[in-house]
Amino acid sequence: MSKDLIGSLAWGVGILLLALFASVARSRGMIDADATTRIVLVATGLMIAWFGNRAPKTFVPSARARQAKRVAGWSLAISGLIYAAAFAFAPLDMAVIVGCGAVMSGIAATFIYCLSLRSKATA
Repeated sequence: MSKDLIGSLAWGVGILLLALFASVARSRGMIDADATTRIVLVATGLMIAWFGNRAPKTFVPSARARQAKRVAGWSLAISGLIYAAAFAFAPLDMAVIVGCGAVMSGIAATFIYCLSLRSKATA
């Protein structure tokens, strides 16, 4: 198995186990429902940031594709950290807007940058 696949599976299993343990802790009265939600969503944001960090390190043959991967990596890493911080510290209703807005902005920035690279290539 490749290193990327093992890391991805580890994140998936880790988040599932974290959600399970948080749910058990909530049912035993150790934490409330708000903390359970925040724990899982902060881990999700950290996973997005991890994938953003890994993206530029994968090999692609084209120079333009490497540029696109660098921008995608930065935008995913930054938006994942904003997502995690929003769910860690902001009220939940505001965290949803800020966190999801950050991830959507990161995706949009990557998409726009890829379109600009494409228009430069055809010019």
